[in-house]
Amino acid sequence: MKLAVKKIMLIFLFLLFVLLLLDIIVSNYLVSFALTQKNSNGKSVAPQSVTTSEADKITDENIKLLAEQTEHWLETVSVEKKEIQSDDGLCLKGDMIVSAPDSHLWVIIAHGYQAQKKYMYDYACFYAGKNFNILLPDMRSHGESEGTYIGMGWLDRKDMLGWISCILAQDAQAEIILHGISMGGATVMMTAGEELPQNVRAVIDDCGYTSVWDIFSDELKYLYHLPEFPVLYTADKIAEIRAGYSFTEASALEQIRKTKVPVMFIHGSADSFVHTEMAYQLYDVCPTQKELYICEGAGHALSLYMNPEIYFQKLFAFLESLPEKEMQNYAAG
Repeated sequence: MKLAVKKIMLIFLFLLFVLLLLDIIVSNYLVSFALTQKNSNGKSVAPQSVTTSEADKITDENIKLLAEQTEHWLETVSVEKKEIQSDDGLCLKGDMIVSAPDSHLWVIIAHGYQAQKKYMYDYACFYAGKNFNILLPDMRSHGESEGTYIGMGWLDRKDMLGWISCILAQDAQAEIILHGISMGGATVMMTAGEELPQNVRAVIDDCGYTSVWDIFSDELKYLYHLPEFPVLYTADKIAEIRAGYSFTEASALEQIRKTKVPVMFIHGSADSFVHTEMAYQLYDVCPTQKELYICEGAGHALSLYMNPEIYFQKLFAFLESLPEKEMQNYAAG
């Protein structure tokens, strides 16, 4: 009898060891797959879905039209290469366009997961039309910037402070808007919770997620049909060791709770990657002046392309609504 119990215990311990080992292997793979750039082809890997074929057709047409508009605009401006060093010693690179030398209006536009700064030029040309000068960084581990691990907005929030300082070194009177798409949206929201110079006037979040934990939890269920426990819990600890941050601490929701600057939230109603519900959650906890624009029919990161005129009409209306102390020179645009 004792021998049988001992055998059962050994089998149980062996199976437990195998499960723990499997959990560690899968969790480590998840961190490698999600936080490194080896799978990137320079374009966002997020699904871009719309609700109807008509919406799809409109979006495709607008993508082509804006590409032509952006190409013509780039022929009229000069792009200056900029670089800064992150707190952890990475060389980060960006493009600066001084489209209105006499203006103190600036915007920093942050791209999404596995994208690059060049994909933000469609947004930049609209800002240039309102006398904004523009800074487009490549996020760490993206494009021309160094980095082994993707920051998912959390590490990037400190990098964003460096880019803000880069602008202030050139224009001490700068009035700065932070505008981010997807992971870039999470980045500017996470930045919004930091102590910022008064030069930062507002934040524009386009389809950013509530937290890294939430977005990875969704993707774990969607892509692999796995629950949070135990894989995500183990991956959280592995990410902390390997990448220098945990999924649980990287929360745009908590950062937005602390913000002192106005925030506009933009999201597509048909976003199947970063669910639209996240925009409502973020909007609800924001303690400052705020605006919410849900673009009907738009998939992930496609709100601009569903209707460019309405997108920027609402965005600039939000900026115009800011108190004078928040945007003193906006009228100059």
